[in-house]
Amino acid sequence: MNILMALSQLEVTGAEVYATTLADALIEKGNNVFIVSDTLTKATKATYIPIPFNKRSVANRLSHVKLLLKIIKENDIQIVHANSRASSWSCALACSIANIPLITTTHGRQPVHLSRKLIKAFGQRSICVCENIQNQIANDLGYEKDKTILIRNPIDTSLFKSEIKNKNDDFVISIIGRLSGPKGDVVFDILNLLKDSSYKVNVIGGKEITERFLVFKDFSNINFVGYVNNVNDYIKESDLVIGAGRVAVEALLSKRAVIAVGESQYEGLITKNTIKKALSSNFGDIGTQKGYHCTFDTLLADIEKAKDLDKASFDELFDIVNYEFSKDIIVDRIERLYQREYVLYKKYEIPVIMYHRIIEDKSEAGIHGTYITKEKFESHLKYLKDNGYQTVTFKDLVDNKYKERFNKGNKFIILTFDDGYVDNYKVAFPLLKKYNQKCVIFLVSDLNYNRWDSEGHERNEKKLDLMSLDMLKEMQDYGIEFGCHTKTHPKLSKISIEEVIKEINEAKDTLEQKLNTKMVSFAYPYGDLSEDVKYIASKANFDFSVATDSGDIAFSTDLHQIRRIGIFPGNSFSTFKRKVSGKYNFRKIKRELREKRK
Repeated sequence: MNILMALSQLEVTGAEVYATTLADALIEKGNNVFIVSDTLTKATKATYIPIPFNKRSVANRLSHVKLLLKIIKENDIQIVHANSRASSWSCALACSIANIPLITTTHGRQPVHLSRKLIKAFGQRSICVCENIQNQIANDLGYEKDKTILIRNPIDTSLFKSEIKNKNDDFVISIIGRLSGPKGDVVFDILNLLKDSSYKVNVIGGKEITERFLVFKDFSNINFVGYVNNVNDYIKESDLVIGAGRVAVEALLSKRAVIAVGESQYEGLITKNTIKKALSSNFGDIGTQKGYHCTFDTLLADIEKAKDLDKASFDELFDIVNYEFSKDIIVDRIERLYQREYVLYKKYEIPVIMYHRIIEDKSEAGIHGTYITKEKFESHLKYLKDNGYQTVTFKDLVDNKYKERFNKGNKFIILTFDDGYVDNYKVAFPLLKKYNQKCVIFLVSDLNYNRWDSEGHERNEKKLDLMSLDMLKEMQDYGIEFGCHTKTHPKLSKISIEEVIKEINEAKDTLEQKLNTKMVSFAYPYGDLSEDVKYIASKANFDFSVATDSGDIAFSTDLHQIRRIGIFPGNSFSTFKRKVSGKYNFRKIKRELREKRK
């Protein structure tokens, strides 16, 4: 996707670290990312374009919108992600004009005033980095809580390999944060308590030491380090870190004791008993009340308690934070959020169509409605060709290429067939070649006819042959993809886990050996699945698994439960056009939800 990140800042902020970390990870996943901001201090692979969002007059804001629209048009931006209030206001207007979705990340407590209630500018969804933010923007500003999503700051937790620091004579405390605003008040109050202590205190942050901090310059135990790029090096040399937000997280990942305090409240020493509450406030930065409410009555006692934390405590805290802030997990969630919101906003998603049999005439129909006639199928292919559709296979979409469905000029559609009947070769294949189209056919590996529905039923289907290996190889040489449809076509949720594993894994092995190719796609027989079945399919190393009438509206939300649209003999040509329009499932899912509520 083509993504625009926006933030407003005059000095380095946590939002900048968030945006650049996210941008670089998204670029590694094949996206194009641009960043607009007043300044940018962190190195990034993203393209940076300066916009002075902090110049907030009406004229300036209109010029910001004009420039944003130019950037959006020139770079075919598909989604904007704003990370500050000043930038989100301008982005909201630009996105509305450009007809693209806006996502925001709300990093801190929001001011409450009439204009903010009227023009919320949170976009289609707002990512909240902690629970207190979710509650505040819903309760105080009236933003719908179901439009918020809790996703914490992404951190590359693999970079943190630190061991617990050896005890030594000097107990080193590092206070990390800005020296301006409420965070400056926090640092000032803490230094007043520590100035006569025996602790060695490093103060890290702030481009310059403001006048009020000069009173601490003569204390030999206090060292003003200033702003540095190697904060982690100072964390590793510390016994205790005092800070909030990302600082607290990185210190816990470094297995250092942390006293969490931010611009809102004092959370104290982080232990397994206090971390849940600390997470809710982003380690003290976002309180349940407006303003600065820090008291430091227990600070000195908490410092002494920090000395007693053992290896098991540090390991346990590391595991919790590693789970909550893992960059890989978070970036994947945000990327899927972008794609889903784009799909919802545009009300369009790649159609994944499901056929079974293509027959010469209705005398071949059988008792189940899993067929269409040759004439209908040809009319379908002609329509797709005449209207610029590109039939792609799942193999075309591996390695994240499914994201290319959003690219300008692409009009992807996936045609799938279940079971592998002989008529797929005899009737459908010549037509696919005639119209230069491709498809995906899901094969039952251990049968040569439809035993699953032609035997053992009160009303048996007629016996129908499945394709031979020679037929499969000829179609494969043309460009038809074959996927896996189990060994014997059972309802997977109705059999044991051991049987499910055999049905999926052994079918995959058999088909890969026969066709000398990797199976990248799997179809659940009857569309029948459970969470356990889905997990087994994902662990079998399929890239994609398709269902029928289940799965999210967005293709990429769950690649192992992709929703398909069935084509049936009673469907008119106008119904077919609706089903391939990319909008069909929006109406269908609404109907399904209405029926569930009855």
